[in-house]
Amino acid sequence: MTSIKEVAVVGLGYIGLPTAAILASKGIIVKGVDVTPRTVDAVNRGEVPFVEPALGDFVAAAVAAGTLTASFDTPTADAYIVAVPTPFNGDHTADLSYIEAAADKIAPQLRGNELVILESTSPPGATQHMADRLLAARPDLDSSTLHIAHCPERVLPGRVMEELVTNDRIVGGITPLAAQMAKDLYSVFCEAEILISDATTAEMAKLVENSYRDVNIAFANELSVISDKLDINVWELIELANHHPRVNILQPGPGVGGHCIAVDPWFIVAAAPEESKLIRQARETNDAKPGWVVDKVIQSTQTAGFNGKVAVLGLAFKANIDDLRESPSIAIARSLADTARDVEFLVVEPHIEELPKALLGLNNVRLATTEEAIEGASTVVVLVDHDQFKTVPATALAGKDIIDTRGLWR
Repeated sequence: MTSIKEVAVVGLGYIGLPTAAILASKGIIVKGVDVTPRTVDAVNRGEVPFVEPALGDFVAAAVAAGTLTASFDTPTADAYIVAVPTPFNGDHTADLSYIEAAADKIAPQLRGNELVILESTSPPGATQHMADRLLAARPDLDSSTLHIAHCPERVLPGRVMEELVTNDRIVGGITPLAAQMAKDLYSVFCEAEILISDATTAEMAKLVENSYRDVNIAFANELSVISDKLDINVWELIELANHHPRVNILQPGPGVGGHCIAVDPWFIVAAAPEESKLIRQARETNDAKPGWVVDKVIQSTQTAGFNGKVAVLGLAFKANIDDLRESPSIAIARSLADTARDVEFLVVEPHIEELPKALLGLNNVRLATTEEAIEGASTVVVLVDHDQFKTVPATALAGKDIIDTRGLWR
């Protein structure tokens, strides 16, 4: 049972807002903090500024009950949960500037005995770095009265509200007391096992989980390239291989995107560059896949039956969400538009209303409906397996060159 009554959640994005909403649904007073006016305004209206099933009901109910509010200013609170971005720099080291900015805003509000949890996926040592920054800003505080922990998210976009409750969690504390306090807070909504460790091990655990998947996806992506060369249906190949009781190959795609799998392995590589050869190679294999897809599409545009238009289906990094972070589909669309300037690319992304910044200003790219794009183009490229695309009838695809990176119409 936690003694914490008020929580400030810094960063109301794809992880922060669900965490804030589910805590608020349990009677905790949650004060959300974000730098984006659109996000703050939407939350205060009881709305969600992005696509996440079931989250809207939680936010609306919490706002109506007065347990959830949003602001630009960091308030005083019993506990702080930091859920801000941790992108990587050009050299693949972690950019901790968002964590540092959050810490700088929290520090003046501290009175002593607060719990500060870093939930952002971070490289080993980031939680200690945040603790050091907080204490450096507040030398008047007794360090023993500031409790710092790391609790990485482990949820799947599209299933966040369910998995916040049902997935096991790892809590790592700078001290055992901080870990226990964090566990007590997350026990308010998490019904699964909450495992306690130290902060650095908890940081590494999240990176290892995503790196494991990245290596498996790299194997699948490499198989898809090999299978294409050997004229083998890679989807059938993987399905057959997975009938072995100890084989579980994941599915290939156009690359790897999202805020975790495409980023986290680089944090391990940066921490131990000489020892992480396999992890580095997997990242390089997955990062190379978009280029392979671009080459396949360009080849299609050079065939006799090409009519000058390509349908590009999907920009999100995974199916049935609007999250575009680190999406290989956007990189592919941009590269295609830059490479084939005389080709018109009809981009379909049912979960957005306008093209992302990376594709704005390109004269040969425009947003289209699924029906319009497929009907108008002689080449159809599937980059995301949205449910909407699964319903396209075979008759609509007749006579077209199909480049299906997701096995949607296998």
